[in-house]
Amino acid sequence: MANNNRNTLDIEAKHEQDFRRTILVVDDEPVNLRILGNILKEEYDIAYAETGEEALYVIKNQKDFLSLVLLDLHMPGGNGYMVLEEIKGSEDLRYIPVIVLTADESAEVESLRRGAIDFLNKPYDRPEVLKARVRRAIELSIDRNIIEATGKDALTGLLTREYFFQYAREYDKFHPEQEVDAVVVNISKFHLINELYGRSFGNRVLCSIADGIRSVARGCGGVACRSNADCFYLYIEHQENYDFLRKTLADRLIDISENHDIHFRVGVYPDLYHSAHLQQRFDRALQACNSVSKTTSLDMVAIYDNNMHEKELYEAKLLGDIEKALLENQFNVVFQPKYDIRSGEPELYSAEVLVRWKHPELGYIKPDFFIPLFEENGQIKELDRFVWREAAKHVRRWRDMYGVTMPVSVNVSRVDIFDPDLLEFLQKILADNGLESKDMHLEITETAYTDAVTTIVDVVNSLRDAGFKVEMDDFGRGYSSLNMLTSLPIDALKLDMGFIKGIAENNKEISMVEFIVNVARFLDVPLIAEGVENSEQYLLLKKAGCDVIQGYYFSKPVSSSEFGHLIERSGR
Repeated sequence: MANNNRNTLDIEAKHEQDFRRTILVVDDEPVNLRILGNILKEEYDIAYAETGEEALYVIKNQKDFLSLVLLDLHMPGGNGYMVLEEIKGSEDLRYIPVIVLTADESAEVESLRRGAIDFLNKPYDRPEVLKARVRRAIELSIDRNIIEATGKDALTGLLTREYFFQYAREYDKFHPEQEVDAVVVNISKFHLINELYGRSFGNRVLCSIADGIRSVARGCGGVACRSNADCFYLYIEHQENYDFLRKTLADRLIDISENHDIHFRVGVYPDLYHSAHLQQRFDRALQACNSVSKTTSLDMVAIYDNNMHEKELYEAKLLGDIEKALLENQFNVVFQPKYDIRSGEPELYSAEVLVRWKHPELGYIKPDFFIPLFEENGQIKELDRFVWREAAKHVRRWRDMYGVTMPVSVNVSRVDIFDPDLLEFLQKILADNGLESKDMHLEITETAYTDAVTTIVDVVNSLRDAGFKVEMDDFGRGYSSLNMLTSLPIDALKLDMGFIKGIAENNKEISMVEFIVNVARFLDVPLIAEGVENSEQYLLLKKAGCDVIQGYYFSKPVSSSEFGHLIERSGR
């Protein structure tokens, strides 16, 4: 037992020795140096300096090892105030705590103002008090440094999101009457910057934006953080306009962007009366930021207003009603026919399954409004599963009625892709209806591919291995690089309708369509065009080599029974 005790003591002693702190004592009186050294030497390693200049030399050369400076104020060769100012003004030195030692009691306030963390009077007639205050000063400094290290984003040096909100809450507590703005800054299509120009350049962009944001936050009496990869928050005194922020950030980007097309969006929520809680203010600033299109070629600022507030309430109503809507069959599916135009006469090829919502209070809700809303909030999963089940039922019903299995395509959202039960769920739906995987095509947007390439590729490969056909939807909207496109697993390209609206003989739009036709040929997959509304568009697309077409030129989305009649008339 005695040996065990000795071993324990030895280990504790070694631990204490390994973490023994070093203190610099600065005084022009040798007797004071000796007194302080004798008081502290049992617990600390002591370094000495007799002038301000000598003290700064030691501090700068030993900054990584010093835990505390005990500083006399009145010395030859640079007084203590000079040393305090030098430490306070240096990023490398300002973390070193300083206790001022002097017989001049009137200097206490000035010493603290210049950066000292404590003040002790000479003479040192109470050694235990001195040691206790030295020990406490070092402990507080260590705690502060740890907090600052964990509270700062490693790349940009801005606060992390958690510490940012802590600071903002404290600011509200002590400035209840101050008018404040919540500001969100987002870099447009940042994932493409990383992909096209490399992560190193992407980091330079982030740091440049962060420098501008830091400058604005300091100038406007506030704080800032990096909330996530490409999004920044500011909490600052209310500003009448934000042209200065836009200019500050644009100037920072000019220095590094060269010929690269980099843009940002800014959303502002001015809460002049603290009417909303802190998180809600930033949610609204983010809503304002998201109201600026990611595809704009300008650096834009949007201010949250009454229209956005009404939209927020409307969205909250829809989000709260989705479960009830599913239970009460407020949703129904319709089918937009697709026609193969490769031969002489267009032939019925398949259908895209679309969803409609008739709300009992709000009437018909546009899909291009509620679907992105449900995707953003993760509630799209239940709606998608409803659509898939309904689609499979109708495909089976058509087969029973007409003796033909007409494949349909359904949308698969990013939320679905990250669901580990996706494949199992799809296979069960098909099995329940006596269908095969080739009877249901899966549409995944190009932006989903470009947002999470590795995950998407793995999931899509597993779906294709199970026999599903996968179509890349909205091709041309996500700006995937051609190099990346060659490695993505797809069975069809579906052209974004934005390319079709303006097509005409010999214009840029039709040239782009012809280029994409060649891409599809290279990949050996069919090209599907949606949103075709008139004969001119149809003939141009057919001439360009497009394979399959859907749109109002052939048919609007129709009910299951109407689509059944199309199957019957097609003679399939």
